[in-house]
Amino acid sequence: PGVGGPFGPYRQSERARQHRAQIESLVDAGRAYPCYCTEAQLEAEAGIGKDGRRIHHYSGRCRRLTAAERAARAATTPEAPAIRFAVPDGLDTVDIIDDVYGAISFPTSDIDDFIIRRSDHRVTYNFAVVADDVAMEITHVIRGVGHLSNTPKQALLFDAMERPRPIFAHLPTVLGPDGRKLSKREGAAAVAELRARGYPADGVLNYLSLLGWSHPEEREVLSRSELIDSISVDRVGRSDTQMDPEKLHWIAGQHLAMESPAALAAHVAPFLDRTRFPEAGTNLEAVVDAVRTRMATYREVNEQLPLLYPEKGPELDTVRSELAADDEACRTLAGVALALAKAEPWQEASLGRVVREAGKTVGARGAALFHPLRRALIGTEQGPDLGKILAALGKDEALRRIRACTERRSV
Repeated sequence: PGVGGPFGPYRQSERARQHRAQIESLVDAGRAYPCYCTEAQLEAEAGIGKDGRRIHHYSGRCRRLTAAERAARAATTPEAPAIRFAVPDGLDTVDIIDDVYGAISFPTSDIDDFIIRRSDHRVTYNFAVVADDVAMEITHVIRGVGHLSNTPKQALLFDAMERPRPIFAHLPTVLGPDGRKLSKREGAAAVAELRARGYPADGVLNYLSLLGWSHPEEREVLSRSELIDSISVDRVGRSDTQMDPEKLHWIAGQHLAMESPAALAAHVAPFLDRTRFPEAGTNLEAVVDAVRTRMATYREVNEQLPLLYPEKGPELDTVRSELAADDEACRTLAGVALALAKAEPWQEASLGRVVREAGKTVGARGAALFHPLRRALIGTEQGPDLGKILAALGKDEALRRIRACTERRSV
């Protein structure tokens, strides 16, 4: 709406002039008529359905008024009349072809002369969407199956305006994890909320595409361009589908893992707790690259950074004391520190190679090489690849942590 274009304006509230002209055209053609019935009269006509609820089915009394009677009503009624659409006589059913549900017939006995403009001059949904679709040359209407019941009325309006009906396709209902209609508590998160929680945009798009649709090769992780190339209405199912927060989380993680370090760092930056992890912001690309496999959303970076920046305290002191007391570990760490001090450039790929070469020099490989070094760097034997850890910490900090163990031995 803010950009504009050849079919504007695009806000319904700004299209009153166009709607008024279309309604006048329908009235002039005898396809619609003014209704002067009061609320009390309409309520008196209501019946009782099998479920005990009142059924409001308009009798068509104002449709049968003569021109003179309408003029008299207009002269004596201070309020503006509502405008009703005149459902064509002699029509038993409204038949439509839906691209998902196929051929469907709606009996016209279930469709009364419905209001298209209220007495306060506000147009109704069914009229507005058809008038705007006609004006904007819409060819396809793809929406939730909850709107299927509106389709026969809209089809009649397209016919009355003497314009071809668009192709209709109704998508299955998305239910909550409990099998009931989505609610806020059961996963109906707004896009803004998912963004605030740090979900990758393409991951959300990918997951939503799988609700009621399947890829021809049954693939689940798809890029935006792959979705554009493969998605089609013919693979949309008719059955209701359920929201699965765990699968959304998993697919988000797959997309996050595919981002370049630069893109990932840019997306993570707004979520980074710089008070807790001030060092991380100075080398963010390498930092997030080291922990990316443990993250599914950008916000989760703060949960994973303690791996690279363990809290100082008794636990870390114990690890360093244990390493300092281990002759083999100390010899290995000293040899690695010597090699790393000469390492240039300080990059993941070359650092891994430097560590392995240093291991050969001191006669350590495998667990005997990697475990002491990883414990010295992050306090645990398990963690990211050593090249990634070293690149993330930076040269000065990595050497400081290693020497904190070897120098302790000499104290």
